Amino acid sequence: MKFDTLIIGGGVSGISCALVLGSAKNKAFVNDKEIGIITHQKSSALQDALFNNAYGIAPGTLGANLLETSTKHLADTYPHITQIPDEKVIKIEGESPDFTVFTNKNSYKTKSIIVGIGSANTFNIEGLMQYVETHQKALPAKQRIQLKNIDHKVADGIYVIGTLAGWRSQLAIAAGSGAAVATDLLTLWNDGIQTHSHDSTR
Repeated sequence: MKFDTLIIGGGVSGISCALVLGSAKNKAFVNDKEIGIITHQKSSALQDALFNNAYGIAPGTLGANLLETSTKHLADTYPHITQIPDEKVIKIEGESPDFTVFTNKNSYKTKSIIVGIGSANTFNIEGLMQYVETHQKALPAKQRIQLKNIDHKVADGIYVIGTLAGWRSQLAIAAGSGAAVATDLLTLWNDGIQTHSHDSTR
């Protein structure tokens, strides 16, 4: 199977991106698309988080619990999205629209890549290192990094989301970043016609 897009990272930005893409499944330009997400999460900033100030999330929610419930939410609501757990991406080869993503266990073909695995300076994915630069909105002492991008786009077929895109470490910001790139991709799939994906009770 070749993915139309493969999301790397199952934290806030990655799951948010996957949820928006998943919700668009009934659109004619999406229903034949193969979407995957690699949900390796051992180093997620959510592991130690406590949320009292995030819109729509009950006060006192633990980030570690949110990691579990969000992947279940995605699986239950949009099971057509392929979740790949327990694999860590180590290398990316190729160029748009023919990438190969290598993990510690497998390799996957995909037309586009969305990277959302946090801004720690331990980032070490071969094939993306040339895009690494100092994070522009983090304290220098934290030595955070980001991928060079313009409006989330790193290069043709490569997008970056969340703190790795240069955003501050707030759940709402990371979630919005992932959702924004999802709508960018939906617009691309819709032959450049601006679009988004809303559910409605009407």
